[in-house]
Amino acid sequence: MHLLIIEDDPTTANYLAKGFREQGYTVDHCDNGVDGLFAASQPGLDLIITDRMLPGLDGLSVIRSLRSRGVRTPVLILSALAQVDDRVCGLKEGGDDYLVKPFAFAELLARADSLLRRATPDGNPTTLRVADLELNLLSRDVRRAGLAITLKSQEFRLLEYLMRHAGQVVTRTMLLEGVWDYHFDPQTNVIDVHISRIRQKIDKGFDKPLLHTIRGAGYMLREET
Repeated sequence: MHLLIIEDDPTTANYLAKGFREQGYTVDHCDNGVDGLFAASQPGLDLIITDRMLPGLDGLSVIRSLRSRGVRTPVLILSALAQVDDRVCGLKEGGDDYLVKPFAFAELLARADSLLRRATPDGNPTTLRVADLELNLLSRDVRRAGLAITLKSQEFRLLEYLMRHAGQVVTRTMLLEGVWDYHFDPQTNVIDVHISRIRQKIDKGFDKPLLHTIRGAGYMLREET
């Protein structure tokens, strides 16, 4: 699942990002409303969590602009503004849920999961497929030809990223930034180790390999023709 957090407090943002990444989410972060609106307008997001009081552009203005553009990505408002009128206003402006700070992460995670389950299949597909390989984003089940495949959290995130970019060359830099959130050391072997593990789990014992190494470029997940 691909999540965007729009939050200007670094402590809160880091806490949220760490918690969701541990649950297998891919997390992007913006610390102001202007950058948040731009990021939230891009395709591929499954959920947006935003504060209300943001520099540059407040959270409700971000939501209002998104809805006016036809962006239907679920938005959860996370705010210290706790009055009934504040919550009602947030929902009327286009927010899908409203949680007051301080909060328990378990409740936030449950609300996020609920929003994802309610999302329309056309706008937010919950199952990714490449040939006979299927990945369920909500149950976190992975199967190939009907056979269950067990993945660790980081392996799941890696496979999800590859499946979202099926048929495209995915570079090492893309994987470092999209899966591990690294912006340095492109020579690290963490990618090679995890690619090897994924290949063993999704390709070994099957007739056609799906995960291919593109020499000098990166990797590609696709069905051989």
